[in-house]
Amino acid sequence: MRRILGLALAAATLAGISALGAVGAVGAAAASSPNMTRDECTAAGGQVTARPYAGYVCALPDGTTQSIT
Repeated sequence: MRRILGLALAAATLAGISALGAVGAVGAAAASSPNMTRDECTAAGGQVTARPYAGYVCALPDGTTQSIT
């Protein structure tokens, strides 16, 4: 009985880890979203700023930045 319980617990743990990995991959994909345009930046309440040798970025109100195309 212990062996069956142990196997069930191990399977559940592995399933949880793989589910967390999938969630992490989705979160990473969402965090690395495509570049936005200047119009999209200002529509979202952001401010377009220039970075030396790095082009333009959009500084959004939540503190994040995205590249401008």
